[in-house]
Amino acid sequence: MIATDAAATSIDVLSTLALRGVLLEIADEFHALTGLSFAATYKSTNAVLNLIADGATADMTIITREAIDRLLRDGIIVPGGTADLAQSAVGLAVRAGAPKPDISTVAALRRTLLETKSIAFTRLGASGVHFAQVIERLGIADEVRRKAHIRDGYIGEVVARGEAELAVQQISELMPVKGIDIVGPLPDEVQRISVFAAGIFRAARNPDAAGKLISHLAEPRLAPVLIRNGLEPVRPAL
Repeated sequence: MIATDAAATSIDVLSTLALRGVLLEIADEFHALTGLSFAATYKSTNAVLNLIADGATADMTIITREAIDRLLRDGIIVPGGTADLAQSAVGLAVRAGAPKPDISTVAALRRTLLETKSIAFTRLGASGVHFAQVIERLGIADEVRRKAHIRDGYIGEVVARGEAELAVQQISELMPVKGIDIVGPLPDEVQRISVFAAGIFRAARNPDAAGKLISHLAEPRLAPVLIRNGLEPVRPAL
């Protein structure tokens, strides 16, 4: 029998921005199937980790697999209830209608980053951390940082407002932003595929309900939902 108490039927989620589109799309179906609903706070993975370090908790979290493993080691997430949900590549976007620069090779990407007048990327997000490593590797970190808009949230919004020419973020975090066009993913040689996973907090009020949401999100039949939102099913490790 489905409980009617709101607290018993609501799941508190701390989630990466990368899965926001998926969670919004499956909310009604999940409620219809289970009688459960969820309320999510969306931040970058590192911002979620900072909240947890400051004492925040919830029923479950969706962040990178590396971060989930860290919380498991720290005893914050319970073992046995985690699941890999999706993976995403880092991509670039321009303002809607603007010419799309060439990023098809590492050399072309380097040239584009040098020629672009302003670039936006995140401070705490996995994509921003990776992009900072990419520009170091390409030997253009100083040049890029001088014209960079570095902040958190949906970085494509900076480009949509005309405050920067190029946005760098997870493709799943660029897709929801209106007013931009996605150029494509980083070249394979400098790409980083992030796997996003879910886990249940040891301090969860509704661990069973959280487990049902995790199981729902991990169902293979949700692959089209992932793809619509700029994500991919997790590929088995070779």
